Amino acid sequence: MLPEFLPASASAIEDADAIALLQQLQRRSIQTSLESETIEIATAYVYAACEQSTTPIVLLPGFDSSLLEFRRLFPHLAAQYSTWTIDLIGFGFTSAILTISICPQTIRKHLLSLVQTWIAQPVILVGASLGGAVAIDFALHHPNWVQSLVLIDSVGFSGDFPIGQWMPRSVLEFGADWLHFRKQAALSAALAIPGMDLTLIDALRCSLLHQAMPGWKEAIVSFSQSGGYTNLDTQLGKIQHPTLILWGTSDDVLGTKDATRFQEAISNSELIWIEKAGHVPHFDQSEAVAAHLSRFVHQVGN
Repeated sequence: MLPEFLPASASAIEDADAIALLQQLQRRSIQTSLESETIEIATAYVYAACEQSTTPIVLLPGFDSSLLEFRRLFPHLAAQYSTWTIDLIGFGFTSAILTISICPQTIRKHLLSLVQTWIAQPVILVGASLGGAVAIDFALHHPNWVQSLVLIDSVGFSGDFPIGQWMPRSVLEFGADWLHFRKQAALSAALAIPGMDLTLIDALRCSLLHQAMPGWKEAIVSFSQSGGYTNLDTQLGKIQHPTLILWGTSDDVLGTKDATRFQEAISNSELIWIEKAGHVPHFDQSEAVAAHLSRFVHQVGN
């Protein structure tokens, strides 16, 4: 049975991995201190415990995405390690609080509250795309809560949006509408083609699901207004944690140049290229990503 807080469109998804993850999906409130107030944030997550592992793995999805992007990777990791996948404040199926700014600072504070309260020990942070920037920012500000980092086609050298701080709200709202329209148009076109691959159709349905959550558009606009993770590249040399960099050889979103830039900037890092994978190798080649992650976890000492 699917959680009641999900949009009705969730019932159309047929992908077995997606259904399995959605059936495990929970949402509970966590207190987060933001400036002068403490608020309750209904946070969406999936957690699988494993008695043999000691350091939990936490998976952080990318921009305008949800924990569903880990639907292929999560089962591989959950079989070996205590594994969390979490939707951060303003994203995925976690509630959007319209009275506060969705920005790196509030995202970091929400994640800190979660790690301190629910996990209560240092974690292995695995960040994909924008989730990589979240992981880097968190490790820089709260190094004692991080054992090691895994960056998957990560934002850091690119992907910031400083102009968003000065753009009219109407323009940012149009941008959010476009994010939805292009996915919806692609889904409509795919459904109109007889015999279309169901894998593509379900991938589009999964990518649209969180966009039907209350406050999605407002949260996207708020984050855009914050400017995102600007100047993060100048801080990378401060990272001392063991870091695994996984990068798809065919990344058509960020390209491939940033992979070696991350490796050069983070002294204690290793770069692994994922063949036959684009911007989301954890979806395209989940078994390969899981194998490299497992080796890294044992290497750094789980």
